[in-house]
Amino acid sequence: MAPARELWCLLTRGRWPRGLAVAPQCRAHASFVPGVTQVDNQSDFLGKKPHRQHPGILQLPYVRLPQALENAAQLLLLQSAVPNVEKQVQALTNYLWSRHLPVEPEELRRRAMDIEKRILENSDLPQTEEKLLGTVLHALRKTTYHWQGLSYNEGLSLVYMAARLDGGFAAVSRAFHEIRTRVPEFQPQTLMDFGSGTGSVTWAAHSMWGQSLREYMCVDSSAAMLNLAEKLLKGGSDSGKPYVPAVFFRQFLPVSPKVQFDVVVSAFSLSELPSKADRTEVVQTLWRKTGHFLVLVENGTKAGHCLLMDARDLVLKGEEKSPLNSQPGFVFAPCPHELPCPQLRASKRLACSFSQGYHPIPFSWNKKPKEEKFSMVILARGSPDQANRWPRITQPVLKRPRHVHCHLCCPDGHMQHAVLTARRHGRDLYRCARVSSWGDLLPVVTPSESPLTPDQDPAER
Repeated sequence: MAPARELWCLLTRGRWPRGLAVAPQCRAHASFVPGVTQVDNQSDFLGKKPHRQHPGILQLPYVRLPQALENAAQLLLLQSAVPNVEKQVQALTNYLWSRHLPVEPEELRRRAMDIEKRILENSDLPQTEEKLLGTVLHALRKTTYHWQGLSYNEGLSLVYMAARLDGGFAAVSRAFHEIRTRVPEFQPQTLMDFGSGTGSVTWAAHSMWGQSLREYMCVDSSAAMLNLAEKLLKGGSDSGKPYVPAVFFRQFLPVSPKVQFDVVVSAFSLSELPSKADRTEVVQTLWRKTGHFLVLVENGTKAGHCLLMDARDLVLKGEEKSPLNSQPGFVFAPCPHELPCPQLRASKRLACSFSQGYHPIPFSWNKKPKEEKFSMVILARGSPDQANRWPRITQPVLKRPRHVHCHLCCPDGHMQHAVLTARRHGRDLYRCARVSSWGDLLPVVTPSESPLTPDQDPAER
């Protein structure tokens, strides 16, 4: 019986019965924390606030669409004649989530040459050029992801609204909440939304900074989407008064290099571009038009994360200069550094993603609160010294008796699996970790020597 209880103790990592003889050994293991040594209390970081309100807390409670937007969306879908809406919503949701990036022409040519080479090596019979070409194309179609752009007409725009309006609003609200929480004095006056779709960015920005924003520029190539976004602003009609004033719509990006916006946003739009060259051109244009913050949001998948890392690196190279603002860019969130992403350098590559809870639009198929899983990058103009370089919690926090497991992205550009205890790391840091959540910052100073690799367990060191 005793060996079984001892094994159970080890498997549950500290969930041992009181009085069990092996408990001290389990506690000793739990107190071992490489790379996490000192709470950042140089400026009395807690003040008189409780630990549950420490300055690294960025979690946002479950969000809900503004009532006016929710009512307008329900009205428009009720008035529409879209057949089998629920099935179409589910199909579009699955398609968008499982989407990969389009294969670049150079990669297609390389694959075609490899296939042609294998065919010629394994065939004893002479191949005509026409037959060889047909065989190569057939093999390419079977092994290559076929990316297709979506053309949003009136019907598909309504389905997209029913599928993504509330989740997109939740993800963008979380990104804006990070800016407002960490820079409360920032009061933007102008905003541009590239790939504005149903206008969820405008509604989220108005909920966050409605007192200061005086101009919203919505850019989308789909006239049907722009028309739908305008109807939502007017309560579901063509002639109502807009709920959010000073919103302007256009199908193309402003070309003037002298026009800048305090906040520039691209939410779930870069993945709609057909090539890396197109994404590069758009990101450079968006950065030129950024006065303070560039907010990029995509699905919380490997494809979405890789796309954002490419955009992040493009801005950090600093090759694209603005005639109005020559300040360089730095990563405001989520990375606490400008180094290569450790998630992409790991042996098992993972997407850096976050989760935001929300109350969906009360359609018949939306009966429970949901979670929006997304990836984001917020780039800002200025010096990295202006940013808070605390480690970012990149996975759900595991709370155990007398110790807490945190997976951290640290300022030295490495991932660390930290196991914190009050005895070894102090009551303040332990309590802060215990009340923190996925996506929060942990107020701790981490040394750069001997960091953990992303797939290495603390017990192995």
